[in-house]
Parts: sequence; structure tokens; C-alpha cells
Amino acid sequence: MTYPNHLHYTQEHEWVEVSGSLATVGITDHAQHQLGDIVYVELPRPGTAVESGKVCGTVESVKAVSEIFSPVSGEVRETNAALTEAPETVNQDPHAKGWMIRVQLSGDGLPDGLLSAEQYEKFASEEAG
Repeated sequence: MTYPNHLHYTQEHEWVEVSGSLATVGITDHAQHQLGDIVYVELPRPGTAVESGKVCGTVESVKAVSEIFSPVSGEVRETNAALTEAPETVNQDPHAKGWMIRVQLSGDGLPDGLLSAEQYEKFASEEAG
């Protein structure tokens, strides 16, 4: 798998794309493969404050329930309502149609410690063994 270069990644397997002061967040292809078939996604309501590195939702698969950690701080502006009816979209297109939340960034934008596509790909392959 090659990961899109325009995205930033976390070691918790989330991605973030920033456009101006708005950040779109989702889970990576590696994460959705580890989870298996996703059957339910629980996301914060618009207006909810999220904090970088803190839990902001959950993804339920046939294997387990996993927490989603926000890679940015700010206020949720929008959630991907399509995931309510079709959570499998995260399996099918995790880096585009499977996005989860859009956050109005607070403060200085992106936190330190995010990985480039190349760094994340190396991290994920090492973790997979």
C-alpha cells in the first residue's frame, strides 16, 4: 500500500488533511485492514471539542471495538453521515470517502510528531512485522 503524500499520519493509525483552518480526519488503510470488516462508527457531534491525542470516537469491526484518536485540536464542524448507513465505506476507501470528522483547528494548526506518508508506511510495515 502506498499512502497519499498530501496526508499526515499518526502512530495510532489516523490520517489528517488540512485545508486552511479545517482538518479532515480518518483512519488509515493499515488500520482498516487490522480491524477487518467495519460494522459501526461512533463519531462526536458537530460542536464537540476534540484534543490532539485524545479519544474522539470508536470504530467497531467484526473483530473488536477500537478507539479513534484525534490528531488535531479544535471543534468538530462536520461528521461523515454516510458512515452511519454504510460503515464499510471505511474499508473500501479509508483515505477519501471513508473520512470521519472535519475539525476547525484551534491554536497553531498541526501538532508536532505527525508522520509523512513515507514515515508512516515504514512505521506500519515495521509494526506488522
